[in-house]
Amino acid sequence: MTAASWRRSVGSFRRPPTADCPLVPPHLHPPPRTPPHILSVRIVHLDSGRHWRGGQRQVFLLAATQRDDGHEPLVVAAPHSPLAGRLKTQGIASAAVEMRADLDLIAMRRVRRLVTKWQPDIVHAHDARAHAIALGALIGAGVPLVVTRRVPFVPNGRLKYGSHVAHFIAISHAVQRALVRGGVAQSRSSVVYSGVPAPTPGTSRDWRTEAGWPADTLLCGIVGAMTAEKGVARLTEIAAAISPDVRVKLRLVLLGGSAVGADSFGGISAYRAGFVDAIYDAMAGLDMLWHPSGAEGLGTAVIDAMALGVPPVAFATGGLVELVESGVSGLLAPPDDSRAFAREVERLATDATLRQHLAALGRARAAQFNVRRMVDGTNAVYQTLIGSSAPHAA
Repeated sequence: MTAASWRRSVGSFRRPPTADCPLVPPHLHPPPRTPPHILSVRIVHLDSGRHWRGGQRQVFLLAATQRDDGHEPLVVAAPHSPLAGRLKTQGIASAAVEMRADLDLIAMRRVRRLVTKWQPDIVHAHDARAHAIALGALIGAGVPLVVTRRVPFVPNGRLKYGSHVAHFIAISHAVQRALVRGGVAQSRSSVVYSGVPAPTPGTSRDWRTEAGWPADTLLCGIVGAMTAEKGVARLTEIAAAISPDVRVKLRLVLLGGSAVGADSFGGISAYRAGFVDAIYDAMAGLDMLWHPSGAEGLGTAVIDAMALGVPPVAFATGGLVELVESGVSGLLAPPDDSRAFAREVERLATDATLRQHLAALGRARAAQFNVRRMVDGTNAVYQTLIGSSAPHAA
């Protein structure tokens, strides 16, 4: 269904506006409506993140595309966060609300005032804390709540994951299965894969020159938050398990986190680049991606790498097995087996033909995880809920 036909189908379900709420800044007043048959859908997105990670990137891409399609998103984000800054730069309606805890009553009241003012068709929470804040803010509001779940862990909390949430969006079937194990009926969730933009021609970062490495070294990238759950603690173990004759040819580039400068893992020299905004330029010059996460909802860094023709090595866990076909679009090692991971790195490092093969097929695979599909899948969930909540719906 096209955006235009969707707007026509849901236009008659618009609730009438309410009186002004003086606590909402004037610039957040919803724009005036044109005739009902072409009304767009109005959404309030909630994201509590203070950093720029995969989830915040998806919120930004979703809201930006919805805005460009003629819908009316308002994104509630943490004050002074990278997400808030990007929204402002792109002219996307936003509001700053600090969400300090799941039971932050002040945040709940502020979100409720924004909902009263914006009169959305849908409220969409994008992380666990935003989910909790939305539940409190929407008591008695009569607005459907959609929650995106990005982690493959079984959720806890009968109230939080109960009927007050109209629908869950899981970013992979692995995440959906975890929701079901946590007591969420499968009919109350839909799988909508994350999407990344198609790479555009740019300038690749020359990491060998920046770090002072020989021209014939192979660059292995690690991309994302430099946290334990992303597998950074495994790097030394993986590197040490690689045979010395291969290890000497490898260098590691860490893209993410705050640390900058030279480092070493298991005998492999490394360069910590810190947070990098132009991520495609930073990744384009890599020879392979290491993704040692032990639990991954999907893995947009892996999609980015494949889109650039950078073959990934990852553990066969969570949504990664839905994304990467081992030996076709990347290489997968058994979960938590660092030696097996090291063997896959050796295999890729010593076979240029394999790297080229995986690069070509990886690009084709990554093209299936695009922003348009992510937005259309999300919009389809909204459409179902708006239709079922309409006063005159069958």
